[in-house]
Amino acid sequence: MYKFEVNDMTCGHCASTVDKAVKTVDPGAQVRIDLTTHHVEIQSDQPASVFATAITDAGYTGTLQP
Repeated sequence: MYKFEVNDMTCGHCASTVDKAVKTVDPGAQVRIDLTTHHVEIQSDQPASVFATAITDAGYTGTLQP
C-alpha cells in the first residue's frame, strides 16, 4: 500500500484525473482518494515510483508518505 499526499488535488475533477492516471499504470490497482486530507492510497504490485511519475504527468504534485 502506497500513500501519496497530493496537496494540489482540490476537487472532484482533480481526484478523477489522479485516479485515471493511476489506473493507466495499473488498471487493477485499488485506489482510495480522500479530498479532505489530500491523500491517495494505492494498493498495487507496481513500484511507487511509477505512480509518482503518473501523478506528476497528470499535472499534480504527489509526495510519497512513509
